[in-house]
Amino acid sequence: MRIVLAGGGTTGHISPMLATAAALVEQVPTAAITCVGTPVGLETSLVPQAGFPLRVVDPVPLPRTVSIGLATLPFRILKSVGQAKAILGEVGAEVVVGFGGYASLPVCLAARRARIPVVVHEANAVAGLANRIAARFAVAVCVAFANTGLRRQIVTGTPVSQRVAGLDRPAERLAARASFGLDPSGTVLLVSGGSQGAQSLNAAVVGALPDLDKAGVSVLHVTGKKNFGSPVDVPSLTHAQYVRVPYVDRMDMAYAAADLMLARSGAATVTETAIVGLPAIFVPLPHGNGEQAKNAAGVVAAGAGELIADADLTSACLAEEVTRLSADPATLERMGSAARGVMPRDAAQRVAHLVIQAASGTPHPGAKP
Repeated sequence: MRIVLAGGGTTGHISPMLATAAALVEQVPTAAITCVGTPVGLETSLVPQAGFPLRVVDPVPLPRTVSIGLATLPFRILKSVGQAKAILGEVGAEVVVGFGGYASLPVCLAARRARIPVVVHEANAVAGLANRIAARFAVAVCVAFANTGLRRQIVTGTPVSQRVAGLDRPAERLAARASFGLDPSGTVLLVSGGSQGAQSLNAAVVGALPDLDKAGVSVLHVTGKKNFGSPVDVPSLTHAQYVRVPYVDRMDMAYAAADLMLARSGAATVTETAIVGLPAIFVPLPHGNGEQAKNAAGVVAAGAGELIADADLTSACLAEEVTRLSADPATLERMGSAARGVMPRDAAQRVAHLVIQAASGTPHPGAKP
């Protein structure tokens, strides 16, 4: 079975793509998996590290306003679709799975031209433009959230790695903290703005360090690679630790080390923190189409997380909220328990099953005829 998975740019697209690839190999050990991305995204390192071949097409950002980019869009899409068509022919693709991002739409369009069945996975609560287009001709549309607006959608959840799906945070806590050089005792706040980092989160946490130190709250701060080189005036800490890293390959270990997380509410982060039962304070990206606030809505409604608007995230606000929660272990435990019931752990297996059905020509009851 020859399967092409298309997506990339950020971990929000790449992580579910790789988790699905692993589940497909688990269900069909002889499956030949090819991932397609762009030459400029994180997929250039993450896909080979996961052991899958990567092919690339030219990225095609889809303009949302009238600009010169809109005038050249048809030509750029045609070029990328041509590149994708060549790849599909070379690998003999029997099914294509689009995860969104700049590479996804050209590959899905090429598959449609070649009459290859297409499966779409949308991780966000508000579907991206690439997936909204591809969903119109897909044989199966997998979504993480029920109200995406996509027709004939099948709620599967978002695929996550087996390391995350099977993580036992209490059992791994000591080893995880040791791996980051953190003290085995005390409260640890994990801070991450996603694979690209978030300057507002970074600034707020550094400003909150004196108050967090007084409360005995250590910080594991994942700044994002582009922000790591920025000079930071870190105050002297006497009661807690501050560990600053640009990027974490093993987010499962970061989750295990933490008692609470401050994060953007990207689809992958919302899903993974819920699955591992890590309470979170979500700060949605203040621009875009509003999907990040909607991503976190279910977790917040379940009592598993809190929401703070980006404009309201000051160092004082952050210090007050983290100090309050860290002083109340029973509330953190209750939030963690509530989180574990929000997202399915087996989404990768569910999506893989639908992909295998599509490749074999077996229709799904929710599939487009």
